Amino acid sequence: MKRFSAICLISIALCASAFAQKHQDARSSHTDSVAFFRGVAVSTDIVGPLQLYLGNYGQYEAALRVNLKDKFFPVLELGYGKADAEDAVTTITYKTSAPYGRVGMDFNLMKNKHDQYRVYGGLRYAYTNYKFDFHSPKVTDPAWHEDMEFGVKDVSCNYHWMEIVFGIDAKIYGPVRLGWSARYKRRLFHNDGGYGRPWYVPGYGKQGNMRLGGTFNIIIEF
Repeated sequence: MKRFSAICLISIALCASAFAQKHQDARSSHTDSVAFFRGVAVSTDIVGPLQLYLGNYGQYEAALRVNLKDKFFPVLELGYGKADAEDAVTTITYKTSAPYGRVGMDFNLMKNKHDQYRVYGGLRYAYTNYKFDFHSPKVTDPAWHEDMEFGVKDVSCNYHWMEIVFGIDAKIYGPVRLGWSARYKRRLFHNDGGYGRPWYVPGYGKQGNMRLGGTFNIIIEF
C-alpha cells in the first residue's frame, strides 16, 4: 500500500511538473512570437505652449517614437524654442528663437511589457544652434557724465546637453494615449557667444541652477 501511494505521489508530481513546463513553454512561445516592430507614435507637448502663453519664454515640441517589442523605444524630439523677455526692474531685454533636437532611447520598465500602461526610463542627447539679442538701457557714465547704452544683436551660440528621462503613459481610447515625463538636464559643451551666460537656451530652458524639466504629452500611436 505504501509503495502504491508513493508511486501515485511521484506520478502526480511528474504530471504537475510536465503541465507547468508546458504552460511555461507556451507562454515563452507567445512572448517570443511578438513582432519586433510594434508600431510608431507621434506626440506633442502642451507644457511649452502654456509657458509661452503665460510667460515670456517656452517652446513648441513634437516627437516620433518607434516601438520595438514593447521594450525599446527609439525617440526623436524636435522643437522650436523662443524667448522675448524684459526685466521689470532693470528693463534689460533678451530675445531669441531657434529650433532644437533631441535623440535617444526609452526602455519599458514594466514587468508586463504588453500592458496598456507603460513606465519608461531613458536618455537623450540634445543640441541647438541659436542667436540672441541683448539690450541694456542708458546709464550715466560716472566719470564723463555721458549717457551710454549697451546692446548686441545676432550673437551666435550653440549648446549640447544630455537628459535623463523618467516617464509614464497610458492608453485612453483607441490610438490616443496621454503621458508625462520628468527630466534631469546636464550641459555637455557650449558656446555662449562671449557675452556671458544667455538668459534662455531653446530646448534647454532658462539658465541657472534648476536642471529639472518636464513634459505633458498627447500621443497618437499607430
